[in-house]
Amino acid sequence: MLTDLTAVSGLLYLGAMVFYTGFLFFRKMWLGRAATVLCVLGVLFHAGAFLFRWKSFYSLYGDSLLRSVPITNLYESLQFFALLLMVVYIIFEFKSRMRAAGAFAAAVAGATVLFIDAVGASGQMQPLVPALQSNWLLAHVSLSFIAYVFFALSAIAAFLYLILTSAKRTSAAYIFWTAVVGIATSGLFALIFDGVIAYFNGDLAKFRLFSATLNNSLTAVKLMFLFFTMFVVLFFWYEGLNIRKVLGRFELDTDKLDVLTYKFAVMGFAIFTVGGLIFGAVWAEQAWGRYWSWDPKETWAFITWLVYGVYLHGRITGRWSKSLAACLAVIGFILTIFTYLGVNLLLSGLHSYGSL
Repeated sequence: MLTDLTAVSGLLYLGAMVFYTGFLFFRKMWLGRAATVLCVLGVLFHAGAFLFRWKSFYSLYGDSLLRSVPITNLYESLQFFALLLMVVYIIFEFKSRMRAAGAFAAAVAGATVLFIDAVGASGQMQPLVPALQSNWLLAHVSLSFIAYVFFALSAIAAFLYLILTSAKRTSAAYIFWTAVVGIATSGLFALIFDGVIAYFNGDLAKFRLFSATLNNSLTAVKLMFLFFTMFVVLFFWYEGLNIRKVLGRFELDTDKLDVLTYKFAVMGFAIFTVGGLIFGAVWAEQAWGRYWSWDPKETWAFITWLVYGVYLHGRITGRWSKSLAACLAVIGFILTIFTYLGVNLLLSGLHSYGSL
């Protein structure tokens, strides 16, 4: 049941992305409203799955309701991130009436749900490992992911700013955002098509919603190269400026986007400092007897924190151009993704309970 609900929510987010994109290109109000409805429905299904899993875990293993919050492994925490991102985005959309960011937010949420299935992350509920049996669990993990959500929204606003202000193909900002979008898009399509290949090859045992197993890495590499070439080259030479024209019709205030990038980054930085670093250090001392151990997760979290600190310093002092600051906000979110996913999947350490 939980898998079905989260699968439906992922499909609704991806459907919303399609409708938001149609709204951007055709400026039909019904497309924008349909996209918003799909987002709200996706959140309702997702929230239902989250609450049901919380209740189920408490009934099976929980000695405390707060310790039973389903954010303890890769599957649960990514589901929590996708759900929280869409909740915050919907609140932002209703307050600002700005749907231009919807395609990006829905794409990130949908891709997150897609990625969970693609890597085969187990959704099976298990008792908490000793390191997680603490009252610090909810504070540290939930606040960290709230900060990730604000970093994501900051990156989306920064992306919109870069698209609208990079008028030349030869500008560094244009090359930067087209390359990032091309790589992300090629990765998404590589996962989907690798899953389709696995499905038609009869690998049903490993097939989930758009499932793409990492065991077929050679196929994934080939598809990544294909779509990187297809989306980066074509996007760079043709589509990028067209998207700038499409967004330009909405008369978005670039100064407002710059301010939103800054405000979201400030909120994320403050929450990450307290919840991610300070609370994490206190919890580490209680669990492992030391505040800091230069574990890969801790090291990359610190690097991410430094990057956002540099961004805020340059933004406040005004020593950098707004385009450079926007690029750094996007780089900060890329590092945020690696801090969680890259470290968990590629490196080992004290935080290995967050892996597959």
